[in-house]
Amino acid sequence: MQKVNDDYREERMSELETDDRPNAPQGKTSSGLDENVAGLLCYVFGIVTGVIFMLIEKENRFVRFHALQSIFVSAAIIVLNIAVNLVPLLGMLISFLLSAAAFILWIVLMVKAYQGQMFKLPIIGDMAEKQLK
Repeated sequence: MQKVNDDYREERMSELETDDRPNAPQGKTSSGLDENVAGLLCYVFGIVTGVIFMLIEKENRFVRFHALQSIFVSAAIIVLNIAVNLVPLLGMLISFLLSAAAFILWIVLMVKAYQGQMFKLPIIGDMAEKQLK
């Protein structure tokens, strides 16, 4: 019985070591961080951390994608917020709703990056992917 348990344990450990899921984090980045952690950090301070990771990460496509997506999303939210605030009274309400939606999106993007997923937003994700080519 012990032999069966040992064989199962060895087989299971080898499965865990060779994770071939398409979205699984592949290791370290040039910054020394795990790529899922670096992907998450791209979103922490929006444009600022996106630009920082674009400058320090030259090879890892996963991190560069999330850095670009962070830059584009942050810029779009800032521009939308400014445009909406130009509308008197109603602009404040829309701006509040936009800010709440942006906060939820920010959390979702960080979680997806940490899970090792290249979560692509409809328009902005395509723009980020084009820039990587």
